[in-house]
Amino acid sequence: MTSGRARVAVAAPNDLGALAGTRLAAEGGNAIDAALAAVLVTMVSEPGLVSLASGGYLTIQPPDGSDPVTIDGWVDMPGRGLPPERFGRAVWDVRTPYGGDTTMTVGHGSVATPGTLKAVEQAHRRFGRAPWAQVLGPAIEAAREGFPLNQASHYYLEYVHEDIYGWQPESYAVLHDDEGRLLPRGAIVHVPDLVASLEQIAAEGSEPFYRGDLARLMADDLAEHGGILTLDDLAAYEVTERPALTVRQGGWRLATNPGPAVGGVCMSAVLALLDGRPVSGSWNAAELAHLVRSQREVLGVGIGEHDDEDERVTLARRVLDHALGSASTAHVSAVDDRGAACAVTVSSGYGSGVLSPGTGIWLNNCLGEQELVLNGVHGLRPGVRLNSNMAPTVGRRECDGAVLAIGSPGSDRIVTAIAQVLALHINGGLDLAAAIAHPRLHVRVRNGQQPAVRIDHEEDLALPAELVRDLGLPTRSMHKHAMYFGGVGAAQWEPDGGLTAAADPRRTGSVAVTGSNQAHSM
Repeated sequence: MTSGRARVAVAAPNDLGALAGTRLAAEGGNAIDAALAAVLVTMVSEPGLVSLASGGYLTIQPPDGSDPVTIDGWVDMPGRGLPPERFGRAVWDVRTPYGGDTTMTVGHGSVATPGTLKAVEQAHRRFGRAPWAQVLGPAIEAAREGFPLNQASHYYLEYVHEDIYGWQPESYAVLHDDEGRLLPRGAIVHVPDLVASLEQIAAEGSEPFYRGDLARLMADDLAEHGGILTLDDLAAYEVTERPALTVRQGGWRLATNPGPAVGGVCMSAVLALLDGRPVSGSWNAAELAHLVRSQREVLGVGIGEHDDEDERVTLARRVLDHALGSASTAHVSAVDDRGAACAVTVSSGYGSGVLSPGTGIWLNNCLGEQELVLNGVHGLRPGVRLNSNMAPTVGRRECDGAVLAIGSPGSDRIVTAIAQVLALHINGGLDLAAAIAHPRLHVRVRNGQQPAVRIDHEEDLALPAELVRDLGLPTRSMHKHAMYFGGVGAAQWEPDGGLTAAADPRRTGSVAVTGSNQAHSM
């Protein structure tokens, strides 16, 4: 361990986020402060993909070596106290080729109760070192100066800028030029009212967002246009802190998001079933077959097909008992040289299309993520946490105290992307960058579709003919480094090797390490 200020490594979706993390360390913060600053900047500067009105999870390895925790700031079903006739309104479906043909539900009625800001505040209160206003500083600057429309946001908006971000005048005006065209990649984006909202949050914490001026502005506009998120929903929202779900692999104690979310459970189960594979470097034919079987065994059990939290927890226990007995989202990872690690995954779904007037905050459409909300956009009881595939993960190596933070966006591909990278890094011996860049496969399970099970793989991952024949599954070869396969970001500190970070070329992520005043895009 070093004396003085902590040194950090950060992986984030863009340069602004990565540099915000190293800036917080230079100002006296730790890995948790760095991750929070980076994710706040990301929520400001990735329109279409994520926003301040998002939900998320943070998994934290405290620097003192105590047990890791997960802070649950995921979204709730809104609508407390509303009459039945208020439900089922102000929503419509949009179908897009994005993500391999996706249908989502948007509009004022698709907005769930957001939890990220309260979760970020809780993490800072428990584990941060820098002042709260300082953590918000880089996000405020990004909003005031404007931020470039980056590659990932622009790529998504090319598909949906008319159908989702073109129907509301406030949203349309920010993302389109005077001729009605989507702003080009790299154009500087300015969002009205966003600076004032961030400055109020920096001065007063999350209170304005959940009980104060910002809450009233959001709730009043939603009520006027048929939405069901109310002041009562915002005021009642609470984060939950849980012991992280832990598994041991290759001398590491890994900790991730526990139930009732399914992402960490499934990722841990896939990793456990791999049982030390690959033995060295890349996958051989037998190991690829085992990888496919492991994914099919976990993803095919139907754990994601339950809206009820208790049912998910019960099924999660069964999945883990078996596995451990057998041998549009954003992510930030940060570690420091004091042994702290923080992994944060946040999502606004695909975006509702609503830019809340007077706040500068885009609202989520998490009720409209049809792959996660199975009984219809308003089919849950108000106050129920929605399901999630998120699996922000931290780790501590037991022999020397090295720490790791890793995670990914990508719907159900979150689970398989993280498990493959960890297996290649911990078991196969690849460094972080090589493990993340390595071609991936994903066993797609879609009950009710044809085919119900399919192996999707990147075109530079050759599947042996005998593997495909023996498993009896159809395959789909996809473009090398397709964003479909996730966007993993990871950071690591080792007593001997120092700080490293790596981001996914599939999503043009960015990394920064203390000692450099530049971020490096992958």
